[in-house]
Amino acid sequence: MTESDKKKDLAGEVREFLSTRRGRITPEQAGLPVYGGNRRVAGLRREEVALLAGMSVDYYVRLERGNLSGASDSVLEALARALQLDEAERAHLYDLARAAAPSGRRSAVTASRVRPTILRLLDSMTDVPAYVRNARFDILAANTLGRALYAPLFDSPLFARRGPVNTARFMFLDPASREFWTDWDKGADDAVAFLRAETGRAPHDRVLTDLVGELTTRSDDFARRWARHDVKFHRSGVKYLHHPLVGDLALPYEAMDLPSDPGLRLNFYTPEPDSREREALALLAGWVGTGTGVPSRND
Repeated sequence: MTESDKKKDLAGEVREFLSTRRGRITPEQAGLPVYGGNRRVAGLRREEVALLAGMSVDYYVRLERGNLSGASDSVLEALARALQLDEAERAHLYDLARAAAPSGRRSAVTASRVRPTILRLLDSMTDVPAYVRNARFDILAANTLGRALYAPLFDSPLFARRGPVNTARFMFLDPASREFWTDWDKGADDAVAFLRAETGRAPHDRVLTDLVGELTTRSDDFARRWARHDVKFHRSGVKYLHHPLVGDLALPYEAMDLPSDPGLRLNFYTPEPDSREREALALLAGWVGTGTGVPSRND
């Protein structure tokens, strides 16, 4: 891809992000008066965003056409307030502006391997499932209980000839994912929003771009969500899973960046003491400890 093509792609990203954020806010939500009932847009008009942000209409139109180059922090802050951006959306706006800077910001190098100290940490976490993944959703390492919990992924035919295991590919390209994630729609929304945020942080990551292209081409569910331009941080929450051995689980999780390993993140599940989930994980750990292995989809 030429530099000209990259600039066009980035301009398109900016245009779609700003226009979709503008389209979701009504004048009433923005505190603006509404005159007449013949509005042709559901959300804010460009001139209304300009008014709220304290800038000229011409300047806002230039920004929405994809030209964030040279936009100051004060301009970006005003735009974030006008469009009522949340924390993740605000960060995404700044990422897009940095990518548009004349210097042409390059992606930070993502660590490609898990250091031995992190592997030992994973192995020491014997009573909770844990794994390390990169920003492209590749699982690079997992402890025994993590592999057992994610057995449907590690057992997927998708990865028999092509590794590593990738949770986004499994979610959108393996029909078994809809049984594994009992709240599949929310999980799919979140996964796409996480990937969209990462493309803003790492616009020149060719592997990430290829992954998005593959999923957009092969999955209508992914393509439809990708077109929304939603972004989200991946930090904590609850995953609702159906495991072939221990059934339905509601597992609180934490996702922690590894500062010494750019782009890598430690994910682990911590159910409440004496909960059914804690008992289920103990059962799963006992099953794995027998050396029998976790039943696959074919068992």
